[in-house]
Amino acid sequence: MEVILYSALFAPLIGSLFGIPFASKKKFVGVGIFASLMLAVSFFASLLLFIYSFQGGIVLKVTLMDWIGAGGLYIPFGFLVDSVSATMMLVVTLVSLCVHIYSIGYMSHDVSFNRFFVYLSAFVFSMLILVMSDNFAGLFIGWEGVGLCSWMLIGFWYERDSASFAANEAFIMNRIADLGMLLGIFLIYWTFGSLNYEEVLSNIYEAPKGILVAIGVLLFVGAMGKSAQFPLHTWLADAMEGPTPVSALIHAATMVTAGVYLVVRANPLYSIIPEVGFAIALLGAFVAVFAATMALVNKDLKRIIAYSTLSQLGYMFVAAGLEAYWIALFHLATHAFFKSLLFLGAGNVMHAMHDKLDISKMGALYQPLKYTAILMILASIALAGIYPFSGFFSKDKILEVAFGSGAYVLWGALLLGAFLTAFYSFRLIMLVFFVEKRHEEHPHEAYPYMLYAMLPLGILAVFAGLFEGYFHHFIVQTLPDFQANLDSKTIWTLILITSCVALSGIAFAIFKYKSGGFSPKWQESFIYKILSNQYFIPALYDKLIVQNYFRIAKIAWFSDKNIIDFVVDLIARLLNSSGESMRWIQGGSLSRMLKIMFFGVVALLLLVFIYREGVWTTF
Repeated sequence: MEVILYSALFAPLIGSLFGIPFASKKKFVGVGIFASLMLAVSFFASLLLFIYSFQGGIVLKVTLMDWIGAGGLYIPFGFLVDSVSATMMLVVTLVSLCVHIYSIGYMSHDVSFNRFFVYLSAFVFSMLILVMSDNFAGLFIGWEGVGLCSWMLIGFWYERDSASFAANEAFIMNRIADLGMLLGIFLIYWTFGSLNYEEVLSNIYEAPKGILVAIGVLLFVGAMGKSAQFPLHTWLADAMEGPTPVSALIHAATMVTAGVYLVVRANPLYSIIPEVGFAIALLGAFVAVFAATMALVNKDLKRIIAYSTLSQLGYMFVAAGLEAYWIALFHLATHAFFKSLLFLGAGNVMHAMHDKLDISKMGALYQPLKYTAILMILASIALAGIYPFSGFFSKDKILEVAFGSGAYVLWGALLLGAFLTAFYSFRLIMLVFFVEKRHEEHPHEAYPYMLYAMLPLGILAVFAGLFEGYFHHFIVQTLPDFQANLDSKTIWTLILITSCVALSGIAFAIFKYKSGGFSPKWQESFIYKILSNQYFIPALYDKLIVQNYFRIAKIAWFSDKNIIDFVVDLIARLLNSSGESMRWIQGGSLSRMLKIMFFGVVALLLLVFIYREGVWTTF
């Protein structure tokens, strides 16, 4: 099984390395095809490992080589395949394979086609390092790897100022959060003398409670950055400047879910510091509603889906914070399928509309983009949580967790989020596909193989939830089980309430936009301005941080130019002038040099005489 594990891990790296010699050359479709083939190898290897783990509940541990050895610190380059990492590997490689195949068509006219696949495959390799590592150091290497690759992919069209800014924003904001995570890892080693998951988490109960709280908080700071939780959330929407397949892969199914994976992987830690877990759940519930409200009024096709991702991450953190770790992972998996499908569908719409993103200027796209429309509608129904689509099973479970844990405020917030999710999802569907035509374009459907690449995601968006029982049986081999303490009558009542709320959100959106939408006065209201400006948080960050940073940079530049440079130049000028003034000593005149030597000898003898007679010390 080691060969299969290495195949799953290193196949994307091979795909990336293959494209490097062609990165700066003209488009070579073979780069995209080879990268996709390597992803297919990785996917099938991950599937075999998943089946192997599923059938016998076997945990596979492999050490590739010694990695870090210094004093008492020893960290091998090791990997772990259990039910958690096997699930993540399968989700990551499946979505990545679909995105790679889709990207061959989507990026077909881009001059940097080859470079795109180099970055994309490198990202998948980094993500696999993150989820497969058996220690926190390896996880951190993968963590930083996906951060670097996301910077390259978000800023792929670096000639655009907006893309460069978005890439830098994502990179810097994640580096701030990662400092907290790194401190947490240092504290883990200082406390336990190891970074191996098994060694650390098996000894977790022996550590002081205060240290564990500090570790839990610091690790979650890193998770907040990677999963774009408030207040480190602004980068996610701005990251839509990257190519749409990047959004489908990084910002729906892989990188942004790494924070949830970290909390799930460190579940023994968070289980014994429930106060930190509850704080995580509170933040998650807030973000679920907070992000959904911004999606209500946004007109940017991709940003609406990005805010939806942010909101759904909040749901996952609620489940993880309330110790329902397997449910958080279940929603992570189902969400990856329908959200990446939505992003890829958005890419088809953008191509048809010549990269226009304003949904208020679209409409009547159902007929020319029928297959895309059907797939996006299916994904939106799953996102809204309607039975029997996948989102129903995972999202309803999270609501049951909140209610069964007695966190009724959280349940109410998530219920509100369910209504808002259903509304903004079908607001997008209505404005893009079904309202009257508001454009002069002549749209056409995507290439057939791009639609075929989306088809597996569409099937899983519909049917993945039906495997809940099998998934539960499989995942609790590694994660603690969680069952809401609710009788069947209460559960069915909650399901009925949630379903009615979601259906009412869908019905309201269809009715409202069939009848012409909201009046123009709504866009002049105070609430609309707050929501459309993201609660003015980006403006606040710009004023308090960015502008002040520029001011400090200007002061530093002035100081560097007028003080530091002046001093350095002055020293250089003094040395130069002193050298010029002493050139006559080395002029080549023998008589002059003898005179200088004579006066030098006299001066030295005089100094010796003064010292020996005590004149110097007396003076």
